[in-house]
Amino acid sequence: MIVNSARFHISSPCASKCPQDAQPHHEYAFIGRSNVGKSSLINMLLGQNDLAKTSSTPGKTMLINYFLVNDSWYIVDLPGYGYAQRSKDDRMRLEAMIKDYILNRVQMTNLFVLIDSRHKPQAIDLEFMQWLGENEIPFAIVFTKLDKLKAGEKKKNISRYCEELLAYWEELPPIFATSSSNKIGRDALLDYIDELNRLPL
Repeated sequence: MIVNSARFHISSPCASKCPQDAQPHHEYAFIGRSNVGKSSLINMLLGQNDLAKTSSTPGKTMLINYFLVNDSWYIVDLPGYGYAQRSKDDRMRLEAMIKDYILNRVQMTNLFVLIDSRHKPQAIDLEFMQWLGENEIPFAIVFTKLDKLKAGEKKKNISRYCEELLAYWEELPPIFATSSSNKIGRDALLDYIDELNRLPL
């Protein structure tokens, strides 16, 4: 897929205020723990350096941010989860917002769960993906920051995650390995989205 155009569309404080287009578009939501490289990945996919705002402060995204791509489908930037330095009220509000969007937004074609490839499997990520499975939410796993690892570590770390998941599941969701710095995985992700775009909403 070629990205000919991409622009910020709207920020929504909750799922009920997300776009209600006369002609519904496919939506591809991106989520992960704070500091996983979500904004950088979105910018890499869309071929722009600062469309999704990156920050040196983890956990800054507090809204559901929409980017319209090729005037035909959306990338949705969801707030990160697991940022302990938020207040309890903020964490509860964000958790409710995220779950409401994931469970009730019928336009969401697929959820991309971002995992930092540098770390061993984290309980919060595994529990979140288990919750997605229990609720039959279509999702794919996107490993980020591969450029930070040596060649042998890449395969080892991804395999470790897969082993953890297969302890509970019969088969794995689609898996993508990426680096925003080196544009690794860009074509594979865009081709997958292009394939899903051909499905009816």
